[in-house]
Amino acid sequence: MKKFNRVVTVLIFLFLYAPMLVLLIASFNVGKDITEFEGFTLMRYVEVFQDRSMLTMLGNSILVSVLASAIATVFGTFSAVGIYNLKPRMRKAVMSLTNIPMTNPDIVTGISLSLLFVFVGSKLLGQKESLTFWTLLIAHITFNLPYVILNVMPKLQQMNPALTDAAMDLGCTPLQSFFKVTLYEIMPGIISGAIMAFTMSLDDFVISYFVTGLDFITLPVEIYNYTKKQLEPKLYAMFIMMFLLILVLMIVMNLLQVRQDKQKKRREGR
Repeated sequence: MKKFNRVVTVLIFLFLYAPMLVLLIASFNVGKDITEFEGFTLMRYVEVFQDRSMLTMLGNSILVSVLASAIATVFGTFSAVGIYNLKPRMRKAVMSLTNIPMTNPDIVTGISLSLLFVFVGSKLLGQKESLTFWTLLIAHITFNLPYVILNVMPKLQQMNPALTDAAMDLGCTPLQSFFKVTLYEIMPGIISGAIMAFTMSLDDFVISYFVTGLDFITLPVEIYNYTKKQLEPKLYAMFIMMFLLILVLMIVMNLLQVRQDKQKKRREGR
């Protein structure tokens, strides 16, 4: 049975990462045909940094991802604390509502947000261009919030409530107790939520496509325009770089989780 489980696990990983392996090989290929490796080259990566238009789009994606993840992390953290302090039944109901956006199809979220922004922009604000950088940013914050709450909530549940009581007994106000005790205890969850929000925002296409205006375009939306014709080999290099960036962030998130678990075991051992 163990051998069967190992074989199935290996096959699953091969199925998941075989496309990335093909893409990796293609990014170092001299030729444009991915079915034939004509020679090794690093020019595809050099071409990425020589393409100012692509770098601008990448900068736009990073800018939106950083701002959206930072704002979503702040609001998501305070929201998680508020939800945690609710009564059990109310907390369960609110968490169910919070999880709905994550299970909702991206295309439904994108279209609904687009209609909302167009209605507010044209009817209420009287703007000709309803979809701008700000609508894109608001959309990214919206779908990032549940992921932050989902990462922070378990840390709040794992925290010993006696710590905050002890801090207030020693003279801290509730606000000081939050920043000196609660925030420190849930910081790994906050960082994990911020990293997940950043990665979700960086490679988002569907929602961004429906809420992006003509003045500010992100890299995933621009890449979609490339797919209407034969892909340029330099795009393979760009895809690999984005994959590696997200992979590094996910590794960091898991290392932080492991570190937090070890620290918790040490405290419990004392």
